[in-house]
Amino acid sequence: MLTGNCWLLLLWCLLDKGFVAPLHSPSHSRMSKEHHRSSVAGLRRHGPSGVQRVKRGWVWNQFFVLEEYMGSEPQYVGKLHTDMDRGDNMVKYTLSGEGAGSIFTIEPMTGDIHALRSLDREEKPYYTLRAQAVDIRTGRPLEPESEFIIKVQDINDNEPRFLGGPYTATVPEMSPVGTYVTQVTANDADDPTYGHSARIVYSVIHGQPYFSVDSKTGIIRTALPNMDREVKEVYQVLIQAKDMGGQLGGLAGTTTINITLSDVNDNPPRFTKSIFHLRVPESSPIGSSVGKIVAHDLDDGKNAQVEYSIVPGDGGTMFDIVTNEQNQEGMVILKKKLDYETRKAYTFKVEASNVHLDPRFLSQGPFKDTATVKVNVLDVDEPPVFSKPHYSMEAYEDTPAGLTVGVVRAQDMDAGSSPIRYSIDWKKDLEQAFDIDPEEGTITVSELLDRETVAQHNITVVATKVNNPHLFSKAGVTITVLDVNEFAPELIIPPETVVCENAKIGQVIQMVSAQDKDLPPMGQRFYFKSPKDARSRNFTIRDFGNNTAGVVTRRSGFRRQQQRWYTVGVVVEDGGYPVLSSTATLSVQVCSCGAGGMLVSCGAEAVFLPVGLSTGALVAILLCVVILLVVVVLYVGLRRHKDKGALMSSKEDIRDNVIHYDDEGGGEEDTHAFDIGTLRYPKGVQEATLRRDVRPDGRSLSDLACAATSSEDGEDIRAYIHQRLTENHCSGSAPPYDSLATYAYEGDGSVAESLSSIESWDAPPEEEFECISDWGPRFKTLAGLFEEQESQSKEVSDIKDNKVSH
Repeated sequence: MLTGNCWLLLLWCLLDKGFVAPLHSPSHSRMSKEHHRSSVAGLRRHGPSGVQRVKRGWVWNQFFVLEEYMGSEPQYVGKLHTDMDRGDNMVKYTLSGEGAGSIFTIEPMTGDIHALRSLDREEKPYYTLRAQAVDIRTGRPLEPESEFIIKVQDINDNEPRFLGGPYTATVPEMSPVGTYVTQVTANDADDPTYGHSARIVYSVIHGQPYFSVDSKTGIIRTALPNMDREVKEVYQVLIQAKDMGGQLGGLAGTTTINITLSDVNDNPPRFTKSIFHLRVPESSPIGSSVGKIVAHDLDDGKNAQVEYSIVPGDGGTMFDIVTNEQNQEGMVILKKKLDYETRKAYTFKVEASNVHLDPRFLSQGPFKDTATVKVNVLDVDEPPVFSKPHYSMEAYEDTPAGLTVGVVRAQDMDAGSSPIRYSIDWKKDLEQAFDIDPEEGTITVSELLDRETVAQHNITVVATKVNNPHLFSKAGVTITVLDVNEFAPELIIPPETVVCENAKIGQVIQMVSAQDKDLPPMGQRFYFKSPKDARSRNFTIRDFGNNTAGVVTRRSGFRRQQQRWYTVGVVVEDGGYPVLSSTATLSVQVCSCGAGGMLVSCGAEAVFLPVGLSTGALVAILLCVVILLVVVVLYVGLRRHKDKGALMSSKEDIRDNVIHYDDEGGGEEDTHAFDIGTLRYPKGVQEATLRRDVRPDGRSLSDLACAATSSEDGEDIRAYIHQRLTENHCSGSAPPYDSLATYAYEGDGSVAESLSSIESWDAPPEEEFECISDWGPRFKTLAGLFEEQESQSKEVSDIKDNKVSH
């Protein structure tokens, strides 16, 4: 077949004039001769060394050689000829370039070119050579060297090849027709530009009717709908690639594609059976496995993941179910403690459903399945069961031996109901302070308890079955030793308790609490109440139940003018044994408060002030009152000092008293400003004093002497006045002429008696000041001052009377 193809290709090349150019045709010969003449004429005109280029006298086209030539003789390629060759064997042809001498050879005299061996176009598609015509006599080139190409003519000697096969591909199951799977490509080493040797056509040899291939692109698609992975998962498809456009005689290559159907969730889980029977002993602990159930899903991977659940019902509350992700089994576990004597069997339903659902297949039905589980409880001989896992008891210290502290109870839950015997585990109760009745379970004190030594005892009680002593159970008992109540609770009295005048009924005005020295603060419990024998119409005690109580008003309308202070009795009791109590009294002060309950004033002075004054005004009024009180106190003190002083001595300077007596006078009661006895008995004055109204000078001594001689005669007041006039005339320190010194004597024997306050000291008139207290609250303080002064005057008069009587 290869030889036949070669002869056909050679015939086609001859008809296509592929080798006509190098052959010696008449037209070409004439052209060569014309080129030869023109070149010779040129040589003649310019000579051999002329600068004009000599035109080549020989021309040829591209040569072709058939690849894979299998003949015994060298393959003829073509012939080189020049117009300078006249056939006289004077021209020699030479060949150089790629493959010259080894692959291609030339006949020197004729110019025929032959291929010495078979060529492969896929190995080298063309060869570039150089030819030259040389004068055989001189060895000189007749024309410049010329380059030409020998092209290897392609034949269909290479079949299409698939690179990288066999191929693998994946397509989801249940895919519609025409779903893209993969694409394959084959390569042909033949010349794609020559003939149809490299034109490839694809086809399916094996794999129909499931898949198809595009003849030009090699794209493989599904050809059958609803291919189910659970029926067949892997398909092997054989694809052929054939050149020559798939015609007869073309070469072909094949490859295999392994196509796997990937899983989609198109199958629901299904239980292997409709009823599962399980058994579990009643002594199984919570969380233990009861059994397993299985639901199979034909899908794969995450599409086969199953989630188990118990359908809500009566029996499902005792159990739970979990999914084993490794094998997709459902493990039934115990959720609550079982008791054969209470219930011997349980029945419930279990549901298995897919975790990941595909919306495309939901119309096929629910992707879940249900089954029934029956669990039978097996009877087991169990130890006794205490009514409590731990007991807490209390006992007071100094409790006598034999007194019952508490009772423990245990029961045999089995059907036989064996009797129970109780005992104390002495390995853990080293004090041995308690005993227990073996049949009743009563715990009693065996020795005296002391809270200060051991405040809490922990013992272990053992309950044993009589029918099977190997079965027993234990329970802990904590016995707390209580302190005997020794101290009564004490009320914590607040520093100040007030009630507002505008307080309402039921208003809490004060919180109180208590303290006790017996127990720690966390264990105390106090109870508050009002004394039974001293119920108050104004206040009551309300116990809040949290160791605190409140003082609550029982009425409204408190007024400070009526009553400023109230007392409230509080009784507090503790919760100890025995119960102790104490009573305390709270003092409640009535105060004035603002609109929001803010305290304004609680003082006594606020009672007399009008309502509505500001704080600054109240302070100013209070300051004025204090100043007035200070002035009154000083005045009274001065009066007391004058009453206690003795009468003026006769030696005192009575003149100073007369000159400087500028007191306005206190009326008939003013008897202390001037001593009238001095005027009546002026003989006691022996010394002359200096004038205080003028500055003394050096002449004062002579003046004193003059005054001494003139003061001896002073029998009566008239003589005394005359003496003072004489002193003024004789003294050089007398006042100037514009000064006036007047001395007058009233005389004796007046019918109206003297109106001066000087002589009214011995008979002070009595005045009535009691009416001042009736003028209102504002004059209450002033009335108190006069009452105090009156009481002091009475005391002084009583003292004088006592002296006179003695």
